[in-house]
Amino acid sequence: MIISQHIGIAAIVGVLSGAHASIWGMYKDAPHEGFGRLRFLRSVIIGASCAMALQMMLALPLNGAGPLVLLFGLSYGAERGIVEVWKTFIRDEDQSKYFIPMQFSIRGIPVQSRGVRLAAGAAYVAGVSLCLMVIAGLDGGGSANRQRMTAGLVGLVTGLIIAVGGGWKDAPKEGFDPAKFMRSPALTVPIALFLSLLTDSQVLMALATIGYERAIVETYKKFFFPSTPPGKFSGMPLRYPEMLRVRRFFVPAYAGIWLMVLIAAAVAVQAPTVRFGASVP
Repeated sequence: MIISQHIGIAAIVGVLSGAHASIWGMYKDAPHEGFGRLRFLRSVIIGASCAMALQMMLALPLNGAGPLVLLFGLSYGAERGIVEVWKTFIRDEDQSKYFIPMQFSIRGIPVQSRGVRLAAGAAYVAGVSLCLMVIAGLDGGGSANRQRMTAGLVGLVTGLIIAVGGGWKDAPKEGFDPAKFMRSPALTVPIALFLSLLTDSQVLMALATIGYERAIVETYKKFFFPSTPPGKFSGMPLRYPEMLRVRRFFVPAYAGIWLMVLIAAAVAVQAPTVRFGASVP
């Protein structure tokens, strides 16, 4: 009974993380490509599925705020990884509507060969998996200072991986911006240090850090600069201007999710850490 309850709680956490990603995605894209119900629900469904799968693997004690905060970041990071790999390497889509190609590209030119894209995608997934294996090797005891240094290193490496991926995609069209490149590492280090208060697993910390970095960066870009079009639509016509009004109705739900996460995070710092589901004093 307790296991089924925790799976249900995990599903709710995943729905919230997926809805969070769906709302900012819709907020930035809908004025340019319209509102797609299936596209909106995609992240919600994947987020819920990821959260339930992760909970079945990790058996996190979801009766505490810390594991809930951790699972939100984990499901967010997993959902973003799945969706981005699909969009970049697998999906076939007309790229002419974009200023910055969303499909795997080399020097800003989309790779047309599906076989090459799939091979590149497999190499990318293998590379990320190898990085996670190396990060897993950093698990272990040590003094509090050593653990904080390890968490900071994990955050730095995670941020650099995100920055390199973003630079590969954006720089050929927008040019290289050092400040933009360092934005992710500057965020992921403090995020990882915070998450180290909730878990002593470096792999969980890294994946959750990716989720929270994406949530923070996209919130900043989309909601603090609502009049600035996404880079991928830079210079493109606004085809659905009515969505500028409609998208506002989703903002309270988005803010509500953030509020729940922040309250849970404030409570979580008083909770014990978790290691793959086992409570650690």
